[in-house]
Amino acid sequence: MKAINLTVNGEAHKVFCPENITLLTLLREYLHLTGAKVGCAAGECGACTVIYNGKPVNSCMVLAMEAEGAVVETIEGEAKDGKVSPLQQAFIDNHALQCGFCTPGMIMSARALLDENPKPSRDDIIHAMEGNLCRCTGYEPIITAIEQAAGGVR
Repeated sequence: MKAINLTVNGEAHKVFCPENITLLTLLREYLHLTGAKVGCAAGECGACTVIYNGKPVNSCMVLAMEAEGAVVETIEGEAKDGKVSPLQQAFIDNHALQCGFCTPGMIMSARALLDENPKPSRDDIIHAMEGNLCRCTGYEPIITAIEQAAGGVR
């Protein structure tokens, strides 16, 4: 067991865990933040996307030990004071979710995009979401939701 110090959703944590686990496992099993989903466990589907030091990453591909001193944002940090964020509301308004399995990863990728580029073009949105797979909704409602969150459907 090794200690890892990291900040998750603005809160400092010191976690004792095995050296061979992923950031996804640390979040889900040690911090009980289960929003990031275990999908492919190979970095292909995006269901486990979190924001890691300002960038979206597949948390299944990051060793927990690499997160020493890191700042991580998960879907659990998106809502504030019990209210969904404008981005989450845009997903709801545009029916950009069905089963919801991919939604946390989608929202975190979209959040990272909007934090970096508050007024992305449609092409910017498509490019930013390339690493996130959805098997239910198709991608048009997701793109439209991100456009809405960026200041209006274009």
